[in-house]
Amino acid sequence: MIKRLFIYITLIAMLASMVLACSPKNTITEKPQDNQQQTPPEENPQQENPQQENPPSEDTLSFTLDSYPIVDGSTVTIPLSEAIAAELIGMEIEEVRPYILHNKTHNAYVNLIEKKADLIFVTSPSEDELKLAEEHNVKLEVIPIVSEAFVFLANAENPVEGLTLQEIKDIYTGKITNWKEVGGDDVEIVAYQRPRNSGSQTGFLDLVMKDAMPVEPPTEKIRAEMGELIDAVASYKNQPDALGYSYYYFVVDMWGNDKVKLLEVDGIYPNKDTIRTGEYPIKTAYYAVFRRDEASDSPVRKVVEWILSERGQQIAEEAGYVKIK
Repeated sequence: MIKRLFIYITLIAMLASMVLACSPKNTITEKPQDNQQQTPPEENPQQENPQQENPPSEDTLSFTLDSYPIVDGSTVTIPLSEAIAAELIGMEIEEVRPYILHNKTHNAYVNLIEKKADLIFVTSPSEDELKLAEEHNVKLEVIPIVSEAFVFLANAENPVEGLTLQEIKDIYTGKITNWKEVGGDDVEIVAYQRPRNSGSQTGFLDLVMKDAMPVEPPTEKIRAEMGELIDAVASYKNQPDALGYSYYYFVVDMWGNDKVKLLEVDGIYPNKDTIRTGEYPIKTAYYAVFRRDEASDSPVRKVVEWILSERGQQIAEEAGYVKIK
């Protein structure tokens, strides 16, 4: 009897322990699962964060050599064009350089109008270029992409440090002919000009002369290339008599000649700070120009939008240009 009672008690104890062992264990194993589901994604970086760590920025854009628009432009925008293409194609500047062909300002406009180029980086269009576009029933979209200044330069030995805008006009209209009239030596002013429809001649007429017509210079005072004009001003024969003009970037960053100096205009010296703030009085820009019928999502418009982005402006600045204000 006692033996049977012992067996019953043992069986009851075993059943009770099995019930107690099973029920709590199920409750405990569910809570870690709930907690695991609530774990924030950042606690598991290998699975959740690879894309979040480097999200695509709004100004990301890329091309291949084949898909990049056909670009032309002025001589002075070649470094800008190379820097933009290198960044967007993902190559070094030296690698893209053979593919960046600028045919100078006027030819670039002609190529754009005749649909031999998709996008050009240039100075503003001349009256002749606007007329040519009209004749071809082409409307141009002209968008400033970097700031620039139109500058005047003299021989480094010239004692004159600056001219007023009115004095410059008077020199080029023939009213002032001697440096002594503007505080210099008694030397005749040799005022150089560029050919019609060159980028700097268009800038000279539009930005400086405006409604005033410059005197027609002798052939020997017209320089076909901007570099030739700078070197002519630098030439020291018997007197530092020359006066010339160009764009700031070309004189300072592209050509460079320590025998010339930039002149103040209305008391303001041209440098990157006075250009950026707009303090220097003869302000201009380099422009992205394309045909207005480009689709809203075309590669050309995307490139121009990218240039105006923070990254695009940084690339332009790294290439030596002044950010658009």
